[in-house]
This record gives sequence, structure tokens and C-alpha cells, in this order.
Amino acid sequence: MYKCSLERTSDKIRTFSKFGDAGHGGITRYSLSDEAKQAREYYIERMTKIGATIETDDFANMYATLPGSDPNAKRIVMASHADSVKNGGNYDGILGVIGAMEVLETVAADNIPHKHPLTAMIWTNEEGSLYPPAMMSSGVVCNAYLPEGIAKNFKEENMLASKSVLDKISTFGEALEKSGYKGKKENRLSPDNYKAMFELHIEQGPILENAGLDVGVVTCVLGMFNTRVKFYGQAAHAGTFPMQYRQDALYAAAQALCYLHEEIDKLGYPELVYTTGEVVVHPCVHTVIPDYVDFSLDVRHENPEVLKQVYQIVRSLDGQEWAKCRCEVVDQWNRDTVYFDKKLVGYVKEAAEELNTKHQYINSGAGHDAQFAAYVLPTTMIFVSSEKGLSHCEPEHTSDEVCAEGISVLLNAVLKCDKE
Repeated sequence: MYKCSLERTSDKIRTFSKFGDAGHGGITRYSLSDEAKQAREYYIERMTKIGATIETDDFANMYATLPGSDPNAKRIVMASHADSVKNGGNYDGILGVIGAMEVLETVAADNIPHKHPLTAMIWTNEEGSLYPPAMMSSGVVCNAYLPEGIAKNFKEENMLASKSVLDKISTFGEALEKSGYKGKKENRLSPDNYKAMFELHIEQGPILENAGLDVGVVTCVLGMFNTRVKFYGQAAHAGTFPMQYRQDALYAAAQALCYLHEEIDKLGYPELVYTTGEVVVHPCVHTVIPDYVDFSLDVRHENPEVLKQVYQIVRSLDGQEWAKCRCEVVDQWNRDTVYFDKKLVGYVKEAAEELNTKHQYINSGAGHDAQFAAYVLPTTMIFVSSEKGLSHCEPEHTSDEVCAEGISVLLNAVLKCDKE
């Protein structure tokens, strides 16, 4: 069993954290920004130093490859993203890039024999923080293999036309052209040239830490559905309109949301998660009774039958009246659970066992580029524990030692795949 270098791992974590330093322990590193370009330049510098060949595709996804002993063998790729959310942390996404780089650096430094070319990849615009949606490039690159309901949301022409959330004018396509990293379409990840993909990532939740474990052997990305629940009332003056005559859309939404929580909780599924993360209130004036409220509902679970039960509860609101306000339920989108390749999952499990790494099976509630890649070629993920379960925020943290442990599991799982 091989182990990666804690010193090199720490050095990369510290260095990448400088690119987009937000001044509070975290980063803001939008895709294709100057800060993201600094991260890419550092990646190129380190990968070139060990003799890796650098390529980019037409969506600026980057591939650094060390040749293997078999010139005809397909590549094994380790991939993640270098962009962040606004005021995010120093591990989400970039740890997977660091891990892939460290695997290549360990293979080069220790002269580890391998048959297949090994590639460390950076996906462009996974977060979609500046140019929505999330997982943009993997949605385009994997589009022909995705279910139609998902593929339609990632049409190439629409992605290139995606407008900046900051100025509402500049587009992703314009940023791509200016970036200097736009390459050839034929360089895209494909089943013709790639054998398998691994993605290392922080857990982004508290399960591993609470269990006293360092590594998660990821089996799947959870299925989910997303709806909007809308309420139509009547606006009126907040000071002059009697309570008994009101059609307060916010009050109606509050009643319905509490009802949803009560009914969904009655189902008794402890692994089920559901979230209202966005609320729209109109006219949103403190002296006016709201006449329209619209809230999101995001529901996630592995079992489609559980999702179906929750969906029926949500749909039951449609057409009802709450506090004299009409309710409408509008479906946004859904996805099935994406299961990772059993053989690759087995390699990760074996590697963790042989390294005496504390681990368990785990699923991913969050979306990742790996879930789209899984439709294209054998794919799996590895998680490392997140302190306090925090992610997408500046306190996000995983110790260098746990990061290095996860990268060593990645290295040895990749080498097991290489023997096929």
C-alpha cells in the first residue's frame, strides 16, 4: 500500500487558499475569474513539473496526464472543481483537485508502476455561483448520456448564454473566450478515451465525524425532486384592513409549510431530508399585506418510493385554500438516485481497509460532477469527514491529516483499477 505526502498535501491546501482569499478564513473564487485563473496556473505549474501533459477542452475543463506503460490503455481520471460559492471554504471541490494532483505527484516521486495513463482533471463551473446553473460543464460534456429530463437543462447554447448574477449582462460564453483556457472539443472526457473516474470530496455533513470516522465510501447520489408552492391572496393596507377580512398570502404559506413538515415527518423516514431555502414575497413592503408568496421545497432520499410518498403530500396542497388564499404547486425538476460503479466502490472499500483507515459506506445528498459522469463511464466518489459538518461557508475545515488519509485511499483505489 502506498501513502501520499502529508507535507505536499498541506502545501497545496495552503497555496490554493490564497487564490480568492475573502479575508475571513475562506474564499470567493468564481469560475473563470482572475482568482480561478491563479488556481489553474498553480495547477499547471505543479503538474508540468512532474512531466504531465496539459490539455483543455472547449469548456475550459483541464486535464493533466501522466502516461502509463500501455500506450493503448484508456485513462483513469480523478476530477473535481476549483471554483467556489461566495464566501465559501477551502475544501469544497478543490480538495478533489488537490487529491488528484497529489496522486500524480506520488506516482511520479515514488516511481509507482502503472499501466493506464492517470489524469488529474478540473471541471469548469461546478458551483454555478456566477454563471448558473451548477454542474454546468459536466452537464454539457455528459449531455448525450443524461436522462432527457436532466439533459434539457444543460443545452450547450443555453449554457454559453448564461448571464452573470452580478451584472446581468456578461455571459459565460464571453468569459470562456476571454479566459485563455478554451481548448478543443475533442479533448472532452469520453468513454472512448477514459476507463473510469474517481472524485474525492469533503462530506459536507456531520455523519462521518459523529461516527468517529475519517473516510466515506460513497455508494450513490440521492434522488430528489424540487417544487415551488405558490399562494395567491389580496394586497391591502397593513394599518387599515381588518384581520378577519384579510387574504394574507404569507400567513397562508406559513400554515401550509407547517402542515407539510407535520405530514412528512409522520412518514417516519430518518434519512429523508427536505428544505425550504427560498421564499419570494410580494410586494415585500412593510405596510402592505402580501398578496403573493412562493416558496421552494427540495426533497431528497435514496428510495423512489419514499420520494413518491412525499410528492403526493406536496401535491395534495394544489388547489386548496389556506387562510382564504389559493395554493398552486408547480413541479420544477427531479432526478433519480445515481448509483456508483460497484467494482470501483469495492476498490475504495478495499483500499480503506488495507490502509486501516476508519471508514463506512455513505451516500451523497449533494450533487457533484461525478453523478453526471456516472452516466458516461464507471465512476465513484470518496468522502473525507467535515468538521462540524460545515460546508459552503468560511469555517469549512478538514484537517490536513484526514485529507491526506483520504488521498491515500484514492491513490490505492486508482492503482487497483489500474490492474484491470
